Amino acid sequence: MKTFYLRELAHARAGDKGDTNNIGVIAYQPHYFPIILRQITPERVKQHFRGIVKGRITRYELPKVHAINLVMEGALGGGVTRSLSLDPHGKSYSALILTMPVEVPEDIAAELMLAGRRPL
Repeated sequence: MKTFYLRELAHARAGDKGDTNNIGVIAYQPHYFPIILRQITPERVKQHFRGIVKGRITRYELPKVHAINLVMEGALGGGVTRSLSLDPHGKSYSALILTMPVEVPEDIAAELMLAGRRPL
């Protein structure tokens, strides 16, 4: 196993409504999706966003598009109109989740390195 940033396996998009942030994580390749399912759990995401997300994190699986959707409650300091945050919309959360480290099996690690990706 080798460790890579999630950004080597997926891209992400974020949106918000009130004090809830929503992040979609979409695998670049279908065979990366099981890695995302195993490792991008609500518990790990909560730890990665510690001090930022105050509420519950719910994960929804979207297997037909090889993606997950993470709904983060209490994530935006009260929401756009109430927060003093520099990014009250939470758009940068999609970039932050992509810095999560993930363990990758040797065959996929070799594929990533062949494509010029570097392990941590």
